[in-house]
Amino acid sequence: MQLLDRTLENPAANLALDEALLEEAEQQGPHGELLRLWEFQQPVVVLGRSSHLADETHPVACQRDQVPVVRRCSGGAAIVAGPGCLMYSLVLSCELRPQLRMIDQAHQFVLGLVAQSLQSLDIELELAGISDLAWNTKKCSGNSIRCKRTHLLYHGTLLYDFPLPLISDYLASPPRQPDYREGRDHDGFLTNLPRSKELLHAALCEAWKPVGRRESWPQEQTEKLLQTKYSQDAWNHRF
Repeated sequence: MQLLDRTLENPAANLALDEALLEEAEQQGPHGELLRLWEFQQPVVVLGRSSHLADETHPVACQRDQVPVVRRCSGGAAIVAGPGCLMYSLVLSCELRPQLRMIDQAHQFVLGLVAQSLQSLDIELELAGISDLAWNTKKCSGNSIRCKRTHLLYHGTLLYDFPLPLISDYLASPPRQPDYREGRDHDGFLTNLPRSKELLHAALCEAWKPVGRRESWPQEQTEKLLQTKYSQDAWNHRF
């Protein structure tokens, strides 16, 4: 596994890069595993692959505040991210790790390792709902999966210094809620982890143990996906 520590300026391009890395791994075979660590440079609403814009967001507020609304290739509900929310993207081989072909086991494997990594920072996280991590009963990490033939993309968030009131500004109450939410609104349900970005970054690297730092990235395929998909209303506003 290699480490790619790269954030692109365009919010949609960051999502295009995740998919490009997955496609690249499909072509390279089982030794294309990668950990990417990055962070949006501005507040952004990210829809899940099948999210309904009108049901899960406040479109008027997003438009008023010029907050981009983009759609990722993986499932799950809409989120708000930006500075103060560390993003991690894992491209994992289902040939090297056959258990990942079972979605529930993929969640347990990845989130279990992420939770274990933060124990070194004296933070005890719990796996909650389908694909969340919770600290003191509050959600601090949401995650989703995109599966291909031989690899999967597992990407998620770690809130550490995010202005949480923004979430209520731009997100409606989700149509599907995990039991542990107990009807709480966004402000009562979400929390930041009391650790710096640098410490979280180091903990994730220690957990996944990338053997080298990658400087190159699939620029041509990222640009192609950006132009034909991630920058298009036909994709971002399709539901």
